[in-house]
Formats: sequence, structure tokens, C-alpha cells
Amino acid sequence: MENPIASKKRTRQIQETWNASTKKSFGQNFIVEAGVVDKIAKAAVGDPDGVVIEIGPGIGALTQFLCEYAKRVIAFEIDPRFPPILEKEIASDHLEIIQKDFLEVDVNELLKPFAKNHTPVYFASNLPYYITTPILFKLFEANEPIAAITVMMQKEVADRFMAKVGSKEYNALSVITQYRCHLKRIMDVNRNVFWPSPNVGSTVLQFTFRTDQPKIDESRFVALVKACFVQRRKTLLNNLQSWLESKDKALALLEEAGIEPATRAQQLEVKDFLRLYESLTRLEPAWKDTADQNEPNESKQEGQV
Repeated sequence: MENPIASKKRTRQIQETWNASTKKSFGQNFIVEAGVVDKIAKAAVGDPDGVVIEIGPGIGALTQFLCEYAKRVIAFEIDPRFPPILEKEIASDHLEIIQKDFLEVDVNELLKPFAKNHTPVYFASNLPYYITTPILFKLFEANEPIAAITVMMQKEVADRFMAKVGSKEYNALSVITQYRCHLKRIMDVNRNVFWPSPNVGSTVLQFTFRTDQPKIDESRFVALVKACFVQRRKTLLNNLQSWLESKDKALALLEEAGIEPATRAQQLEVKDFLRLYESLTRLEPAWKDTADQNEPNESKQEGQV
């Protein structure tokens, strides 16, 4: 590609021409290494006939390459300064720009027309670090199909997403994400490829949704996993006792799942948390029945003298 936006010279030129300095409030850092952007775009576009939805295109370093590899790119940009820049500097018939905060978008409504036509949808983004998790979980919770999500994020966050059992990075975020998705590390990115340079390194991860997991009440599963990790140094028994407000229930749950009470959450694999969840769904109805039976019968009490 001739004269890519992802270079210091072109980025400075665009900033000066359009008075488009970076804003700390939006967590903006522009990529100035074309080879890095090219690799991300190639990884993100699984099918050139699909649709790529980019979140936060900025001045278009990644957008430009996405338009090279996909026939349709929809870019959501919150900063009102950037849509005119994208239209002029990229000038691609493949590009549609929507000025809106993606966190306010109804993802299912966005995806429905593509799902109806069986068009694969790919998400791509160089996300501001402070909204990485909210954006990803918004996409994870979509009911309509997403072919893949390719995102550049802070390396520390990426390490938590991909963390292995027993590592210090392994936490509730790791479990919940690995339950939902297959993860692939596309590349690590040195901070010097950005303008201005952030204080941390970055990683590009790709998420594809799993189809081999059992159908469960995800909100309940997420609550259970988070409860297990509330205090990492405490045992599962202690954390679950606080969550269930009963030591007896916590012990019964762990026994039903075949997990030692002294185990800690970071020692459990995703399959173990699923077993714990399944045990919870079996036991909760009995606990509820017991609680109902123990409630005082108000009508009888009112009739007593």
C-alpha cells in the first residue's frame, strides 16, 4: 500500500491538517507501523465477502487496511473530529462510518440483518485500554452470531484473558472468557509502534465463540465464578460460604461437585467450574423447598389466640 496512514509522517500530516491531536480522555494512541496494522487486518478478515465492524477507528490506520481486505467495513467512532478525516483520507467505497459510542449500540439489532443473510461478521479494534473489557463483554453477550473478534489491548489484560490454571494472572475473567471463547494470540506489539507511545506493551488477541459448551444460565455461572474468586487467598469453602450465606450449603455444594473444601479458585479449570455450576443447579431447588417449608404459616398464626 502506498502512503499508509500507519506511519509517523502521515499521522503527523493528518494531525496538523485536521487539527486532530490525540485526546487522553478517549485513550487515543495512533499506530505508526504499517506492517503491524497489515498483519492485524489480515488476521481479522476471515472472509472478504463478510462484514468487518471496527470499533474506534481514530484517523484510520487499521481501517485503511481493513478496506483493502474486506468488501464492507462499518466503523463506529465516538470522536466527532474523525469521521470527516476517515471519509477524506481513506475515501473508500467499502467504508461506512457511524459516529456513535459503541457502548450505546444494540449489538443484536446491528447483527440481525447479517445473520438473516448468513453474512459472517468480524469485529476488529485497537481498543482504548480503559474500555477493553466492557466492549468485549458487550460482544460476548450478543445472541446473534459473530465470526471472530480481533482486538489489540494492553498486554497485561491479554495475559489475564489467556491465563492458565494456577498462574497469578488466572482469575474470574480468564474462566468466563475461556468458557465462552477459543483464544488465539496473534502478536505482541511494542509500545514504540504507537504515537504517542503508551507506557505499556500491547497484545492482539482473537476470540472465536465456542460451540462445544453446554447451554447454561450464563448470568448465574458468572456470579458463581466471581464469588469463588472474591478473595484469592481464601479457600472455595470460605468464599462460597459468604456467597451462599451458609457453611452447610457451601460444604454440600463442594461435596456434590467432588471438590475438596480447601481448594482455591485458581486451582480449578473451566470444566471444574461447570461441574460446580451443575451441582448448584441440582441443589438449589431442594434448598428453596426447605426454606419454603421453614417459613411460618401466617394465616395459621393470625388465627391463634
